[in-house]
Amino acid sequence: MSNLEKTIAKAFLEMAEGLETGSFGPKPRIALTGMGSEHGEENAMKAAVMAAAKGVDVVYIGSLEHEGITTVHVADDEEGHKKMEAMVDAGEVDGAVTMHFPFPIGVSTVGRVITPAKGKEMFIATTTGTSSTDRIEGMIKNAIYGVIAAKAAGVEEPTVGILNVDGARQTETALKQLADGGYPLKWATSNRADGGSVMRGNDVLQGTPDVLVTDSLTGNVLVKMMSSFQTGGSFEATGYGYGPGIGQGYEKLIMIVSRASGAPVIAGAIEYAATLVRNKIFEVSKAEFAAAEKAGLKAILDARKAAAAKSAAPAEEVKAPPKEVVNEEIPGIEVLDLDDAVASLWKAGIYAESGMGCTGPMVMINASKAEQAMEILKKGGYIG
Repeated sequence: MSNLEKTIAKAFLEMAEGLETGSFGPKPRIALTGMGSEHGEENAMKAAVMAAAKGVDVVYIGSLEHEGITTVHVADDEEGHKKMEAMVDAGEVDGAVTMHFPFPIGVSTVGRVITPAKGKEMFIATTTGTSSTDRIEGMIKNAIYGVIAAKAAGVEEPTVGILNVDGARQTETALKQLADGGYPLKWATSNRADGGSVMRGNDVLQGTPDVLVTDSLTGNVLVKMMSSFQTGGSFEATGYGYGPGIGQGYEKLIMIVSRASGAPVIAGAIEYAATLVRNKIFEVSKAEFAAAEKAGLKAILDARKAAAAKSAAPAEEVKAPPKEVVNEEIPGIEVLDLDDAVASLWKAGIYAESGMGCTGPMVMINASKAEQAMEILKKGGYIG
């Protein structure tokens, strides 16, 4: 066969594969480390074969071979990870899927799950790694990371919701400031009767937001539960894994799965990686960070650091004003700020008590002082 005939044959083959898989152009080349799975190396190879059938050029790093899969032989898990890193660094592959990776501080992974109530996909930001050593700053960054992953996966205008965990309200306030500065953030609305952008457990199950913002440890638990709730936890059967490591200026496509991930999840992670390659995730990342910086991200994070330093200082002793009937609730206050919020009202001569309702922490005051109290709490940064 002549070179021209080979070229034509290759072109027709790529067109046929594109029609079959829905993906045209050069195949993304994704490495997979296969050793270390709790379900055996065969589980990982099965995932490689599944992903290859969907139009991904899979490079398997391990000891097994299979027709249609390129295998790079290694002796053990440690050698496999070194080989994977070398291939990614050298550009021999577009990205990699692996079971653990030491991301630097500032980089964390955005998982992708299928929620059980409605079978809807949802991105969990984030699931492994550490966006920041400060919890609130980390969650603010996680929101941007989640938007990057969702857009690079094909969601044009992802909606964002914040899981109702410690730091949710402060994160919400900061993200609203970012949106006011011009960052195009689209809020999700809770399906619970009182709405809002802070998500409950019901919203997690229903997949209310496209991007669910939380801290990495909580996100890690959520991915595990979403992926393995049908199997009793021993085998992750659905979803796309723990996702790519994302951070400002970070341009290595490393996808994380668990040692408990079954072949369908590992295959999903490989396909997730291929989609990110096709949609040029690093270009998406640069554009999103540029938009966030233009909207005042640095100033917002600097203000967060200053507030954290202030709260670490010895607290001023403030005595409560004369007690009044408390018949008005002001919600939306971070639980870690609750005592300080009450003290700020006492200092202004307004009697207040702390409380906890089904939506979270709240300050309780006399209804006649509600407007004045809300202004004080807003000025102090306790509510948005």
